[in-house]
Amino acid sequence: MSFNTALSGLNASQKHLDVTANNIANVNTIGFKCSRAEFADVYSQSIFSNAKTTVGNGVTTATVAQQFHQGSIESTQNTLDIAIKGDGFLVLSPQVNSQTRTYTRAGALEVNNEGYVVTPQGDYLQVYDTNDDGTVKSVSLDSTKALQIPSTAGRPTMTSKVVSSMNLPANTDPISSPEKFDPNDSSTFSASTSVVTYDSLGNDHTATYYFLKSNQDLSNKAAASTNTWQMYIFMDGKPVDIQNGIDTKYTDTTGTEVKTYDIKCAQLQFDSNGQLIDNTVKGSKTVPQYIKTEKLGEEGEEGAGVLDGSCDGDQVIDFNFAGLTQYASPFSVAKLDQDGSTVGQLTGVEIASDGLVTASYSNSQTTTLGKIAMATFQNQQGLTQIGDTCWKQSVASGEAVPSQAGVGICGKIESSALEDSNTNLSNELVELIEAQRNYQANSKSLTAESTIMNTILQIQ
Repeated sequence: MSFNTALSGLNASQKHLDVTANNIANVNTIGFKCSRAEFADVYSQSIFSNAKTTVGNGVTTATVAQQFHQGSIESTQNTLDIAIKGDGFLVLSPQVNSQTRTYTRAGALEVNNEGYVVTPQGDYLQVYDTNDDGTVKSVSLDSTKALQIPSTAGRPTMTSKVVSSMNLPANTDPISSPEKFDPNDSSTFSASTSVVTYDSLGNDHTATYYFLKSNQDLSNKAAASTNTWQMYIFMDGKPVDIQNGIDTKYTDTTGTEVKTYDIKCAQLQFDSNGQLIDNTVKGSKTVPQYIKTEKLGEEGEEGAGVLDGSCDGDQVIDFNFAGLTQYASPFSVAKLDQDGSTVGQLTGVEIASDGLVTASYSNSQTTTLGKIAMATFQNQQGLTQIGDTCWKQSVASGEAVPSQAGVGICGKIESSALEDSNTNLSNELVELIEAQRNYQANSKSLTAESTIMNTILQIQ
């Protein structure tokens, strides 16, 4: 029987060595959780044995217990690297539409050729669907989806409104011959500025304002006050009529011969305080602060010919000049915003501490892609290891409890960081020495038993 006792000690020591060696081997494995070999004595007796003289029967491995204490956090330069500061696991799926779930603490993530965020082994990171305000629609592991980062941002939005805030210099000399306005000759206008707008397909078009301080009131063909201006709008170099504008002309000198064309411009008047006057209520053709273009579609009676037939030709743009003033200071533009957008290209991804994933695009749009799904367990040590620093639930661990970063016992997420292995190399080296000594001691017990048996066999 003593042979078996010594042999059980050897087996236990070997198990101790194996566990320790595995911990040491994974000292640099991201998200690795070390294990500890735990042993129990073997003791058997019957109702007919004397408990006072019964000897134990050796040792057995009770369990190899995983240790889920926090590993150190290491900063990286990759936004998609994430570490959990506290309890909880990231949720993974082996396929895009699979309902199988595995769990990990290793947040070294990357993007595959389809834009999905995956682990180096190809498992898909799961996220919850979110509302517009970033809250989760349903906290359920069955409703999670694979996180995908689109390289472009949605559909384009055509421009319908431009909001401007600028100052026209009050001390500018009036143009003596406003009928000779030529957008290619800076001496025929007083100031100009441009804004980029978008059509229904996301094509960009440059709208240019030309401001001309005039000594003529074009609405009644009379001399004007010194606070009268005309404004012309051109898009991509083509004239655009203003609804309810004043009929006038402009000169084109870009060709081999000078040509004159009709155009409807806006006439602006300012009071003695430099504020824009709205005279439309009095029946005047003076255009107020809200100026609307004609249709920008194909050229004709109602079209400016700026847009081709592939996009929405009924597009019109409202120009809001509520912030337009005339002060004795140089021409300046304080604000020039428009509400359109083109298809944006991905410029960055951000992961917040609560797991909310947002993508930024070149068209200034920001899109919420989801909130990283997390899970906790009643008994972490009951999880089944499946390799690649992943676990799956078991009867011992209990069902996965869906959660979110920073909620309940779940820790917060730190982006551009990774959780190192929680293996303490110094402790493991000491464990290695202890396991080696125990192995040697049990070997001595086996040798001693063998010597005794030889002595008995040699008795004559």
